Amino acid sequence: MALPTLRIIGFIIGIFLITLAIAMVVPMLTLVIFDHTSDIRAFLWASLITFIVGLALVIPGRPEHIHLRPRDMYLLTVSSWVVVCIFAALPFLLSQHMSYTDSFFESMSGITATGSTVMSGLDSMSPGILIWRSLLHWLGGIGFIGMAVAILPLLRIGGMRLFQTESSDRSEKVMPRSHMVAKYILLTYVGITTLGSLAFWAAGMSLFDAINHAMSAISTGGFSTSDQSLAKWQQPAVHWVAIVVMILGSLPFALYVATLRGNRRALFKDEQVRGLLGFLLVTWLILGTWYWATTSMHWLDALRHVALNVTSVMTTTGFALGDYSLWGNFALMLFFYLGFVGGCSGSTAGGIKIFRFQVAYILLRANLNQLIHPRAVIKQKYNGHRLDEEIVRSILTFSFFFAITICVIALLLSLLGVDWMTALTGAASTVSGVGPGLGEIIGPAGNFAGLPDAAKWILSLGMLLGRLEIITVLVLCVPAFWRH
Repeated sequence: MALPTLRIIGFIIGIFLITLAIAMVVPMLTLVIFDHTSDIRAFLWASLITFIVGLALVIPGRPEHIHLRPRDMYLLTVSSWVVVCIFAALPFLLSQHMSYTDSFFESMSGITATGSTVMSGLDSMSPGILIWRSLLHWLGGIGFIGMAVAILPLLRIGGMRLFQTESSDRSEKVMPRSHMVAKYILLTYVGITTLGSLAFWAAGMSLFDAINHAMSAISTGGFSTSDQSLAKWQQPAVHWVAIVVMILGSLPFALYVATLRGNRRALFKDEQVRGLLGFLLVTWLILGTWYWATTSMHWLDALRHVALNVTSVMTTTGFALGDYSLWGNFALMLFFYLGFVGGCSGSTAGGIKIFRFQVAYILLRANLNQLIHPRAVIKQKYNGHRLDEEIVRSILTFSFFFAITICVIALLLSLLGVDWMTALTGAASTVSGVGPGLGEIIGPAGNFAGLPDAAKWILSLGMLLGRLEIITVLVLCVPAFWRH
């Protein structure tokens, strides 16, 4: 790869690092407000180191008349996420005296909005560390939206082409220029975060807890300020606010922009939005009724517990209201399956994404009809767009490697002596971005601290692969990518 191209990539990563260094001011101010100044020095050093490295990458300047090609964007995407995680781990390393393995795992989990954690004792933890964890979620969430809208379509795996309105609809031009799209998406993201914070506060949380949980919910991350997660707050209003904010984070942000631009039906006429909301509602009702019938809980309370946990798992957030792994084998298996679904394309949610399941159903139905009527010409359309061979191939490729990635990671974990339940659900939850796995060790009531260091590095790779939709990372492994 040419030196000028590497200089541009370094320049952009330098800007990201400077932004990260400035973001570390937030936990420092939080520590001052809470008069908890013992950790300020750790954040100050972390910020200073990150800023100096970022500045060193920016000072050489950006080469003129050199532009990044699509394949250069893949290298920029993967390298920027890894480098940012390396430096975002410094506050954990310096203030909590964690090993670098644990620090990097927590950092990767935060930036990728996975929500898996190695930390416990959150209720008495430094407020600076708590806000830093939530802030990593928030920064990673908006970073992923930008990538999903701008970069993944280049790989034909993000599916965003399927969710543009028809060319005959003048609302297709969501914004005339890409930087205006980014501006409106950022404003929407900040707006929902602000409203979510106020709603959590009004529902009964302290302002500090409300801000943390709003950042965690909109990014579908899952970090909490308590070891009990949302079970610490018994107010039903808190739980319903969390459900609403998680759902808002799992919807396509490009459609929010279209709605703000005057196309008020943009969200509700989108097939993946209707599919996600419909699937959530049906699952709430079925599992809620089952949970009510098998416990002494009132139906509305059973529905609330189910709605929060189902929404959390399906949107790959990772909040928990009690230990749902104790609900029985039926619920256990259902939650395992729901973790693969994910939210919508162009949202902060992980998973396979709902649109891929919808397209798979359309293809299955078309193939069955073709068997019945061999000579019929069957049109396959989704969201008003014809499903051409390229889209079908990209969905099949992604889905295949998604499954293969989980299988390989689970196999590697079992090779390290991890039991099969922890290995399989740990691999699935990190690649899907759900956060907690199942079982006694990494279930909703546990964490990943007890796993071997090698397992944490493998799972960190799983988080990165899952968040960047796998193909983005695998394309760097092709020898032809590195040839001039």
